[in-house]
Amino acid sequence: MAYTTAEARGQVLLALGEAADQLALALACLAEAFEQLDDNSAEELEAGLFGPVQAAYGRAMRTYSEFVDRHGLADRVFEPRSAGVRSQGAKVFIERAIEATGQADHGIAVLQDSMLPVEAGDAALRAGLSEVRELIGGLPMQGRKVLRTLGR
Repeated sequence: MAYTTAEARGQVLLALGEAADQLALALACLAEAFEQLDDNSAEELEAGLFGPVQAAYGRAMRTYSEFVDRHGLADRVFEPRSAGVRSQGAKVFIERAIEATGQADHGIAVLQDSMLPVEAGDAALRAGLSEVRELIGGLPMQGRKVLRTLGR
């Protein structure tokens, strides 16, 4: 099936936007978990999870907006995400954040495997996608470590 460069770029932006939305959800969940933890656990959460997710979200957003600007595409507004009901507890929020970062990573991996970033993108887009994946690649393991040490 043939497609235009504009359609391919639209698919790139859709996939990157969905990954950014998942990272925004992860940030909201981690912020909520942070508020519910003791100081030591909160510091570990911030260093091990929140910081890398925040950096990945920032890089995803920058990659998105710069790609839009370089190619004169329509931009979109990214809305803040809700973590959900506070009574779920820190553990549930951390688990949701880990899941959301995994979904973001998977979405970007599928995008990279599709070859759309090569066919319709550019070097800066590909570098941005790779950087986001590098930032969140170790988060599932780090998240499990944080969960194991909660309350200790």
